[in-house]
Amino acid sequence: MEFKFSKWHGLGNDFVIVNGFTENIEDLATAAIKVCDRHFGVGADGLVLVLPSEIADFRMRILNSDGSEAEMCGNVTRCVARYVYESAMTDKTKLTIETQAGLIRPELLFDNGILKTVRVDMGEPKLKPSQIPVLSEYDSSIVNSPLCIDNHTFYITCVSMGNPHCVTFVDDIDTIDLPKFGPLIESNSMFPRKTNVEFVQVLDPKTLRMRVWERGAGITLACGAGACATLVAAAINGKADKAATVKLDGGDLFIEWGEDNHVYMSGPATEVFCGHYQEK
Repeated sequence: MEFKFSKWHGLGNDFVIVNGFTENIEDLATAAIKVCDRHFGVGADGLVLVLPSEIADFRMRILNSDGSEAEMCGNVTRCVARYVYESAMTDKTKLTIETQAGLIRPELLFDNGILKTVRVDMGEPKLKPSQIPVLSEYDSSIVNSPLCIDNHTFYITCVSMGNPHCVTFVDDIDTIDLPKFGPLIESNSMFPRKTNVEFVQVLDPKTLRMRVWERGAGITLACGAGACATLVAAAINGKADKAATVKLDGGDLFIEWGEDNHVYMSGPATEVFCGHYQEK
């Protein structure tokens, strides 16, 4: 297994990006596990292939560090948008990217010719259990609903941003045992595809503090789709406005839930280094 790659991160949520136009990886799941290993590989939360698309400018496949495939990822989208532009794979600043969750539309934003941020139209949130998916007797939204885990009751709100999210609001985020409860909620039987898990403390109606356990990756420093799901959950629970800063372990994202029912995410994307992966 041998290929060239570029290492990127969005607020510390890091990825190995590979140009699938020129590089070939046969066993993606195995490659992701090996490449993402932080001791014996490059080290990352995920492995991402940028590929041709018949319906968009590009297609991306996202493999988590455990080898499972994700439908989409907000932080990856920002990184891929900047990657293809700065690699001269496109001269467009408004892109369409095909994912397993549908088309995602990032836009590169400049200030005096310098790229400052990437704003992504993440599409419409889905709230019906069958769309997320969540197993439920009814197909009405799961909002502030009790979930008992290890003798502890969490009040959850479930949202899909192309991938499933379970959001819980807490009074003090620093008291939550994320390594314990994250995997227990992720793999709970009510989530047939497992779920991403977000714990959120409301600082004020325009500021939310979030920590995340990502499905297939564990604790990460940031989750773009999770930040979007958090804003939606906060708004429908009456805890925040429809535009707010979400403060993550790795930094801040600005999230807007627009009048068109689309959720917009703005934040950075940073290249760390390029390399040549070679397994002897």
